[in-house]
Amino acid sequence: MRRLGWMCLLLLAACQTNEDRSQPDEEGEVPNSNRGMIEVASELEAPWDIEEDDELIYISEREGTIARVSSDNQIQRQPVVTDKEISQIGEGGLLGLKLDPDFENNQLAYAYHTYEEAGEIKNRVVQLKYNGEEWHEELSLLDDIPGSNFHNGGRIEIGPDQYLYVTTGDAQDESLAQDEDSLAGKILRMDMEGKIPEDNPFENSYVYSYGHRNPQGMDWDQDENLYAAEHGPTNHDEINKIEAGHNYGWPEIVGDESRNGMETPFYQTGNSTWAPSGLVVTNEHIYAAALRGEGLMKLDLDGDNPEPVTEDFGRIRDVEVINEELYFITNNTDGRGNPGEEDDKLMRYKP
Repeated sequence: MRRLGWMCLLLLAACQTNEDRSQPDEEGEVPNSNRGMIEVASELEAPWDIEEDDELIYISEREGTIARVSSDNQIQRQPVVTDKEISQIGEGGLLGLKLDPDFENNQLAYAYHTYEEAGEIKNRVVQLKYNGEEWHEELSLLDDIPGSNFHNGGRIEIGPDQYLYVTTGDAQDESLAQDEDSLAGKILRMDMEGKIPEDNPFENSYVYSYGHRNPQGMDWDQDENLYAAEHGPTNHDEINKIEAGHNYGWPEIVGDESRNGMETPFYQTGNSTWAPSGLVVTNEHIYAAALRGEGLMKLDLDGDNPEPVTEDFGRIRDVEVINEELYFITNNTDGRGNPGEEDDKLMRYKP
């Protein structure tokens, strides 16, 4: 009899749990079976970068649109109109997006996109103006960044110094990463009109650091140290602590290898593969969105204790902190993942 009572209690608990998972919370969002994971929006189309302003979330999509997610979690897909057509080829397309610090008043943003010119694949950085329904190019900041089907980099962030920082890939030409005169395989630094800051480490050059393979994530800690996530060759993915003018070794050194004048990674994955994309630093931790690793990864700021926060959503492209919570986007509809009926998704994580 006692055994029957326990079975009834277990059955009742299971039913209540299933009911809880299927009902929206008080904000209209659907709790996921992962503890603390809330589904905010679904049916995104190859999303790449998350931005937020005044309870509105803007997500760049590689085909050339920005998905505007309202406070009630409805999506409005808005076109991005540029002087040179956005080309979604290979891993390219509309990639990085960053809202101006005064976006509420000036409606300006900065974007990184792939284009084709004279039979070549290239990338560029542009300033956009938002009119409430569309985003139009206002100013070209930098063109002719080498591009390819793969290794385009693409992240844009605004540093504590109020300059734009831009990651570029080696465009599948390893030698370009070590070429200080090339814009490929670099982290670039410019002002918000595309001009070269006088205190850049190389005279009359956008190059801030070099020797990168395919960096796709950047953020600063509270002491204004810059960290960047970078794809390694098959494995040996990296988190680097970036110093102005320093050489991060690709393709001359990989993983923990060392050479005079080149930096070894702050952290590297060894024989494991993360393929890290977006990165954010908060509360003494680094969080990295992992594509091949298919998870949201966490790492201490001393480079120790790497562990997954979740591995249940497939490929993850970007992660952002909004109101002290983590938001991340899945990237299963880019031709490499296994999308479900409602992929891709914007998720919110309540620790």
